[in-house]
Amino acid sequence: MTTISIAAQATAGGEDQTPPVALAMRDVRKMFLTRQDRAVEALAGVSLEVHQGEVIAILGPSGCGKSTLLRILAGLDLDYSGDIRWTLEGAGSRRRLRSATVFQQDSTFPWMTVERNLLVGLSGLDLDAASAESRIGAYLALVGLADFRNSFPHELSGGMRQRVAIARALATEPYLLLMDEPLAALDAQTRLIMQQEVLRIWQETHSTVIYITHDIGEALSLADRVVVMSARPGRVKAIIAMPFGVGRDVVELRRRTDFGALEADIWRMVAEEVGHRLDKTLTGEEAGP
Repeated sequence: MTTISIAAQATAGGEDQTPPVALAMRDVRKMFLTRQDRAVEALAGVSLEVHQGEVIAILGPSGCGKSTLLRILAGLDLDYSGDIRWTLEGAGSRRRLRSATVFQQDSTFPWMTVERNLLVGLSGLDLDAASAESRIGAYLALVGLADFRNSFPHELSGGMRQRVAIARALATEPYLLLMDEPLAALDAQTRLIMQQEVLRIWQETHSTVIYITHDIGEALSLADRVVVMSARPGRVKAIIAMPFGVGRDVVELRRRTDFGALEADIWRMVAEEVGHRLDKTLTGEEAGP
């Protein structure tokens, strides 16, 4: 499908201050075999540029390849075609990871303290003990857990454990932070609080982020641009620049009429893709997991 770009409102001064490209994907495709040896196309030519310090939210119907794309970017799946180019200088530094991932499920090690959980994340980097200690202290303070470095995960709430996972990823100072529905398991109130927290953290660290979510309101609240995927095989259906600016309040955003209108527009895009998928399934044109 044709990519649609909806321009954001002009920033103060009207000047184009687009940061450099951090990551460029060109025609990324992924096929896999089902247990019945049936070939299924998961991604069908995804092309996207991600700028330094930009937050990209990717959403779409179930099975559209969002998590598949994230696994490819994380280096967990090397069996794909197309070109993924890291364009930032120094992306091979041994003091930083190229990418770090925060998953939906609780990924803390329950037998380790918060401090040890972060230290595991740093173990593959070329850091001396003093540098590692400095990073652990700085990033635990950033996520509000400085007083819990000797606590075990079972002593923390669900939101606090996700903060540990975020701090562990950020402590590696990755060029790209990948987040696969990291707030989905939280209750509604905690999720809203964590949305505001991750916004603050990203703004303080100038993180470059790809954020996978099913929650349209969350995508609009957190992202600079929202990428809507088509039903499988996944393609970029639309790229929408958010007009809400920096320093946003996720609660106040939901009061805005333009927020509601944009949310409804994206709902229609996703619903259209779900309808296409159901039509194919009911007519027997598509099968697979």
